[in-house]
Amino acid sequence: MKFAVLVFPGSNCDIDCYKAVEDVLGEPVDYVWHTATDLSAYDCILVPGGFSYGDYLRCGAISRFAPVMAEVAKAAEEGKFVLGICNGFQILTEAGLLPGTLRRNMALKFRCHDTVLRVENNNTPFTNDYAPGEEITIPIAHGEGNYYCDEETLERLKENGQIVFSYVSNPNGSVIDIAGISNERGNVVGMMPHPERAVDKLLGSEDGKRMFTSILKAWRDRHDTATVR
Repeated sequence: MKFAVLVFPGSNCDIDCYKAVEDVLGEPVDYVWHTATDLSAYDCILVPGGFSYGDYLRCGAISRFAPVMAEVAKAAEEGKFVLGICNGFQILTEAGLLPGTLRRNMALKFRCHDTVLRVENNNTPFTNDYAPGEEITIPIAHGEGNYYCDEETLERLKENGQIVFSYVSNPNGSVIDIAGISNERGNVVGMMPHPERAVDKLLGSEDGKRMFTSILKAWRDRHDTATVR
C-alpha cells in the first residue's frame, strides 16, 4: 500500500503524518507538493494540518484550488482512501468532498490540548480497529474547528452514519459535538483532532495508531476480496 502526504505552503503537520505511516505501518509514503497533477500511484491520500496559504480568506479556501485537489477528487471518486486532518478537514469541506464547513471556535480562542472522542462509526476504512462507542484520547490544535452544517445536511449525516467521531466534551462549539465525518461512501473522512500526534505513549496517547492500522487492514481486505474474485 502506498501513501501520499500532501504539502501546501503553510502545512506543518505533513512530517507528523509521514512519520506516523512510516513508524506505525512501515508502508511506502511520499510527500506530494500541491502542484502535483497525478496521484494515480497512491492508495491513500493524507491531507495534513497546518495553515495552508496562511489561512487567508478562510481556512482551506485557497488550497481547494491547488492543482492537486482535482486529483484528490478523482481519487475519492475512484474509491481510494482520503483522510483530511485539521486544516486538511477544512480543505476537504471547501473542496466539496465533505459537507458542511468549519467556523471559528465558539470561544474565539485557539485550543491545543488532549480531547476525548467517542467512536460513532467503526464501519469505515479509518475506524475498523476501534469498537463502536469506544472513547479515545486524541489531541486538538485549532482555532477554526467549529463544525457547522444546516439541518437538512445534519439529518443526512445522522441517517447515513456519516458522523465518525464526536467530542465527549465539546471544545469548540461544533454542532451536536461533531469531531469528524465521512462522505456517504465512507472512503473520505475529515476530522479536526490529530491522530498522527497520538501514535506512541511518549506522545501522551497511542489511540491514534489504530486509525492507520485500520486503513491498511481495509486496503488489504479490499485487495484480498478482489484477488478471490
